Amino acid sequence: MTEDLFSEWLKNQGINLTDRQRHQFDAYYHKLIEWNQRVNLTSLTGKADVYEKHFYDSLTPAFYYNFQNDQKLVDIGAGAGFPSLPIKIIHPHLHIVIIDSLKKRISFLEELIEELQLKQVQVLHGRAEDKAHESGHRERYDTAISRAVAKMPVLTELCLPFVKQGGHFLALKGAEGLAEKEQAGKACRTLGGRWEEASALTLPNEESSRYILKMEKVDTVPKKYPRKAGTPSKKPIL
Repeated sequence: MTEDLFSEWLKNQGINLTDRQRHQFDAYYHKLIEWNQRVNLTSLTGKADVYEKHFYDSLTPAFYYNFQNDQKLVDIGAGAGFPSLPIKIIHPHLHIVIIDSLKKRISFLEELIEELQLKQVQVLHGRAEDKAHESGHRERYDTAISRAVAKMPVLTELCLPFVKQGGHFLALKGAEGLAEKEQAGKACRTLGGRWEEASALTLPNEESSRYILKMEKVDTVPKKYPRKAGTPSKKPIL
């Protein structure tokens, strides 16, 4: 029943899952629960919770943002693969790079990607503050995305340096999303961003508030950003 309801929710948003995609989400769920017994990936283990609060929640940017086939997307701090891997399932031609600082999560993601037979997905172990200064990643992506990693002033410094001019940074936020957007005004301007209108929604069953915060990259990030690992969280741009 959970899978049918999930499919119906997505159909209401104009997303029709194929049998293969339904199978991929089912395999994702079972792999997540299997690994969660050894590695702390999620506190949510009930099927209904995972499907709504992880899978559906991860897909909400696709309701408002046009993920084109040739786009290159970087997911900062994806943890168990949220939100980029659910997005990859419904947009299989996207090029995805996931950056996470915990090696055990990287191992899970590598096994999951193989299990789901996802192509054009690369998983990198490291800190965003370091990777963003590498020439192969700095201002190379059409889209940066992040969910449940840090407050917006910090997250903006971690993510926007990856985005090329004309690209976008998408942040998935809860009920405090608009307040966080206000807090990140200086960080947005400092790092070459420009806010676009936020999108508001509620989860279909739980009815909790969600916001998709969208920032366009309009200028080059000053060379000193992001600052060394740990500094953005200790001294956010406010």
